[in-house]
Amino acid sequence: MTTPPALAAAPHQLHTSPEHPDLLELARHLQPAERQRLQQIEEFAQGRIRPESIEPWNQEELPRHLLEEAGELGLGEVFVDGSSHLFQGLAHAALARADVSISAVVGIHNELIVGTIDSLGSEQHKREWLPGLRSLRQLGAFCLTEPEHGSDVAGGLTTSATQQADGQWHIQGAKRWIGLGTVADVALVWARDTADAQIKGFLVPTSTPGYQAQKISQKTGLRIMQNADITLDVLVPETALMPGASSFAAAGEGLRGSRAWVGWQAVGAQQALLDISRSYARSRQQFGKPLASFQMIQTALAKVAGNLAVSTALMGELSRLQSEEKLTMMRASLAKATLTRLARESAALARETLGGNGILSTHEAAKVAGDIEAIYTYEGSHGINLLIAGRDLTGVSAFV
Repeated sequence: MTTPPALAAAPHQLHTSPEHPDLLELARHLQPAERQRLQQIEEFAQGRIRPESIEPWNQEELPRHLLEEAGELGLGEVFVDGSSHLFQGLAHAALARADVSISAVVGIHNELIVGTIDSLGSEQHKREWLPGLRSLRQLGAFCLTEPEHGSDVAGGLTTSATQQADGQWHIQGAKRWIGLGTVADVALVWARDTADAQIKGFLVPTSTPGYQAQKISQKTGLRIMQNADITLDVLVPETALMPGASSFAAAGEGLRGSRAWVGWQAVGAQQALLDISRSYARSRQQFGKPLASFQMIQTALAKVAGNLAVSTALMGELSRLQSEEKLTMMRASLAKATLTRLARESAALARETLGGNGILSTHEAAKVAGDIEAIYTYEGSHGINLLIAGRDLTGVSAFV
């Protein structure tokens, strides 16, 4: 597939190091076939996604050609193709190392769209949607958060679903911060059934009359992800209801896995920061010597490496717990909150090593830092995830 001329011509200052930033060599635990597949993903991510995502990030555009190629590598279905949890995590980290926005698109697509339809959808839903979604030829939008309800969405969700006499569902309401909301083919909408007050999941084709999406612009992070404000006043057939999504607990299952996946994003983002800052420190000359020879720079790089090593170790152990079906919401929330905090610290350290060049997106450190600010907040804010862990640790809820 050819690269669009506008993207090929974009100026970049990529800083690469010969050493792989997987400091703990987690990939050694994979089977040979998965190690080979991971290497192919890493080569695609570093060779194509990393350089070709900078200008789309600047312009808040979605490079669909990269997603189509990712689909050819099976990245639209790693959640359901029998891959090990460790492979899935390292694949997400490889994407985040190249571009956090693209990793967000692929990760949410896997965990919250393909995974949810596969586990909660009807056979008809699976036949109709999964082939296109698994290949990334089609995209989905996970519609949960609302304009007035983010952290409190479980109890406060107001989007309603009313079943009509003829069996159709009338869904009314508004959603906010919906990833891919303007470009998705299908929306997975969570709405409260007016009959029993339960939150249920519906598959709504975005071509349905009454589905409207407006792009949220001027973000400082995850600029490639096409977030949207959505309004809904739609009629969908009775079969739109996913049989396994009859309460909010079903949504909670998906959110647990997605919070763990954000931990892998934090790993990949910090790998990128180590790549960028280490290479820059070696090549940049000041006072007649490379930056890498100065104590302050070495200290900063060592701190980034330490944060990355801790993050990598935690996610490696979490993948083992997932494989043993022992991933709890407390563990997932604790990992998400802790690792995004460490990534935030690493971003500040790495950006500073680049001096004035650190604020240019073409030198990548600021780009990664902006994206980390977004993952620090989404899939449950930092504070909410800590309170989820605190509730489990104490047996007392601190939520109002």
